Amino acid sequence: MEQGLTGLIGGSGLGDVLAGKIEDAKFCDVATPFGKPSDRIMIGRIGKRRVAFINRHGPGHKLSPSEVPYAANIFALKKLGAHAIIATCAVGSLRGSIRPGELVIVDQFIDKTFKRQSSFFNGYAAVHTEMAQPTCNRLRDIIAEAARKLAVRTHRKGTYVGMEGPMFSTRAESLMHRIIGGDLIGMTAMPEAKLAREAQMCYSLVALVSDYDCWKPQKKKRDKQELLREIIGNLNRASGNCLKLIEAILLNRHEIVCEDCDCRRSLDLAVWTDAKSISATERKRLKVLFE
Repeated sequence: MEQGLTGLIGGSGLGDVLAGKIEDAKFCDVATPFGKPSDRIMIGRIGKRRVAFINRHGPGHKLSPSEVPYAANIFALKKLGAHAIIATCAVGSLRGSIRPGELVIVDQFIDKTFKRQSSFFNGYAAVHTEMAQPTCNRLRDIIAEAARKLAVRTHRKGTYVGMEGPMFSTRAESLMHRIIGGDLIGMTAMPEAKLAREAQMCYSLVALVSDYDCWKPQKKKRDKQELLREIIGNLNRASGNCLKLIEAILLNRHEIVCEDCDCRRSLDLAVWTDAKSISATERKRLKVLFE
C-alpha cells in the first residue's frame, strides 16, 4: 500500500489521454473479493503527485456501462492506498445553459441503474451510509478553484441522472429526466459514487458534456455522420479542457488526500448489525474498506 495516492478514473474521451500523462508508471494487477478490475491499475506521478489510474471501460473501451466491475475498481484503488478519487465521464446535457464542450463538477445524483452491484456489504451486514451529499465538497471546491484560474468553462454543480443503458434515452424519458431535476445524463457514475462512499473515500466527478440529450429537437434534419463528428468534436474539446483541469489540480499544493475529511469516516455509524453477528471471515475479507 502506498500513502498519499490520488485515485483517477478515466471514462469516455479521457481515459487513454490521461494515462499518457502519467510518468514513471508501473502496472499493478490487484486481486479483490469482487473479481478483477476493468484493467491493470497504473501507478505513477503527475508532477510530484502520486496517482493510481484505472480506465473504467478497460482496454479498447470493451466494457459497456453495465459490465464495468465498479466494486472491483473501487476496492482495488482503496487496497492500493488511494483515499481520494477524481473521476471523469462523458454526459449529455439536459439543460440549455450547460452547453456541449463544457465541464460540470457534479454534486448530486439520481440513480436509475438496476443491474449492477451497488454495495460491498451484501451478505455481510446491514450497512447504511449517508448519501445526502454524495460527492466530497472539499474536493469540489479544489476543482472549482483550479477551473476558475484556468478560465475553463466549468459549472460548479449539477445533478447527474445515472441510467442503465446501453441504449440512450427515448425523448419521453429525456423530458422526464428534466422534470425530476436532472441536469446531466450518463451511464457510469452510479454505483461508482456509492461504492466510493462505502469505501470511505473522498469522491469527485468531472463530467464532460458531449451533446444535448434528445429532449432538445434538432433544428433541421442532419446526416448521422455529421452529428457524430460534432459530438466527437465536443467531447475532444471537453477532454482537452478536463485534462488541463486535472493537471492543474494535481500540480497545485492543495491537500487532495485529507484524512480529516468526513468522507474518511463514512462507516462510523453505518453498520447496524450487531458486531457479534458478523463473521470473522467476512471482517477479514472486507477489512480494506474500514481502514
